[in-house]
Amino acid sequence: MNKLTLKDVNLKGKKVIVRVDFNVPLDEKLNISDDTRIQAALPTLKYILAQNASKIILMSHLGRPDGQVVEAMRLNPIAKRLEELLSEKILKLDDCIGDQVKQAIRSSTERCVLLENLRFHKAETKNDLIFAKELASLADIYVNDAFGCAHRAHASTQGITQYLPSVAGFLLEKEMNYLGQAIQHPARPFVVILGGQ
Repeated sequence: MNKLTLKDVNLKGKKVIVRVDFNVPLDEKLNISDDTRIQAALPTLKYILAQNASKIILMSHLGRPDGQVVEAMRLNPIAKRLEELLSEKILKLDDCIGDQVKQAIRSSTERCVLLENLRFHKAETKNDLIFAKELASLADIYVNDAFGCAHRAHASTQGITQYLPSVAGFLLEKEMNYLGQAIQHPARPFVVILGGQ
């Protein structure tokens, strides 16, 4: 794969902002009914922690709040489940940009910070570069590990790469290698089924 990955950069002492895909299904009581997407991000997150990054800042969307704050789409259940899976205290913030977010990250003792739902801001899906720059200002390195969102030109997937050194996380790397192999050296017979929303 001709792309930079986590192992191509020095993470020690760095603040690392990671785009994950924690768009998980929730039941009527806002309990996670399937944590597969959270589990899929664990190898990347554990590796970053093991490399002694000073901070991991996680960002994701949940649902389609269309630029509005929707209480049922806050990432609180994800923070709780992630704490259990990582055995690591998670600082969950109530926004993803702004001075209060920067101050909370600076003063936190937790190594892992989860920003609030990106799509509470319309600027996310519009790939607004001011919003992207605000996200980038939180860290030293950007990691994209959100394969399910990587095709979207959003501020947290595309815009942010204009402001930070950017690499693929392990999940994104795995999917790209798999797709590359299927395209370059397909086993025959070869069938492709494409779908989307």
